Amino acid sequence: MSDTPEPIQVLITVKFSDELLETFRAISPQVEILYHPARQVRDIPDDVWARADVLYTGEIAPEPVLAPRLRWIHAHYAGVDHLIRMPIMQSEDVTLTTTSGIHATNIAEYAFMMMLALGHRLPEMLAMQREARWPSGGEEYRALRPLELRGSTIGIVGYGSIGREIARVARLFSMEVLATKRDVRHPSDSGSYVIPNTGDPEGTCFDRLYPPEALNTMVRECDFVVITVPLTDATRLMFGADAFEAMKETAYLVNVGRGGVVDEEALLHALQTGQIAGAAMDVFAAEPLPADSPLWQLPNLLISPHISGQTADYNDKAAALFVENVRRYAEGKSLLNVVDLAAGY
Repeated sequence: MSDTPEPIQVLITVKFSDELLETFRAISPQVEILYHPARQVRDIPDDVWARADVLYTGEIAPEPVLAPRLRWIHAHYAGVDHLIRMPIMQSEDVTLTTTSGIHATNIAEYAFMMMLALGHRLPEMLAMQREARWPSGGEEYRALRPLELRGSTIGIVGYGSIGREIARVARLFSMEVLATKRDVRHPSDSGSYVIPNTGDPEGTCFDRLYPPEALNTMVRECDFVVITVPLTDATRLMFGADAFEAMKETAYLVNVGRGGVVDEEALLHALQTGQIAGAAMDVFAAEPLPADSPLWQLPNLLISPHISGQTADYNDKAAALFVENVRRYAEGKSLLNVVDLAAGY
């Protein structure tokens, strides 16, 4: 009998540069890369599906009968609500992992960009610039007085990789940091991918941690609230009228999670009536945001087209994480970023 281990057939359906593909091929002699960029399952030959042990995918996954050997699916993105619903994920033999963690630094920067813009009255100043108008008196100048980050309280809804990086940076601004987490008894995180010298894997960068059920209690204390949770059955519309009513009239909301987490009718009402001072939304329930949505017309709402997670070196970061996980898989070690299918992330 041969002592040579059986090859691990890794099917990659996402486009990568030749340089990164060579990085994948160099992981181990045991790893064989099957490179088939595709947007639909039928674009990949049945015999390739039949050989695959591992799938690196953007949005597609085969029916179980097509890929009997498949044991591990790795998603090119952090959000996997679409993949979880696919039939192949009903098998207990298939593990799902994500690229969670590679987006943490750039999404945190986006969140602070929006908090600074809102807190320092950038929308009001841009409106004055369009009108070629200089503040005419003390009242107008007072309206531009900033809400400084230093000394303010930030509430982070979801203490995952993005939330932890936001907390780390918030500490540098001397902010009080509050956060919600599904399991408050275990604030550390050892099973997720973390870019070196970022985030809060030990769970020490917050002042108070709340269970999701105490969301309204937390936001009452906050000057800024940042939503980072994924979209699951438990988080859908979790930020609704009650949460907006609990917030300070001077507070701001930033959503970099998923659009379906926020009740947009309640958001519209809160911004129109002054329940909160303003908001920044990178995600919406319907994307692109319809042109006739009244949200476009709100002067105290900053809108961006789901771009907070984009970065020029996205594929390089994604590849680094996948290389680490393939090495772990080949060595029989625990994978990073394993999705809890029951929780949805």
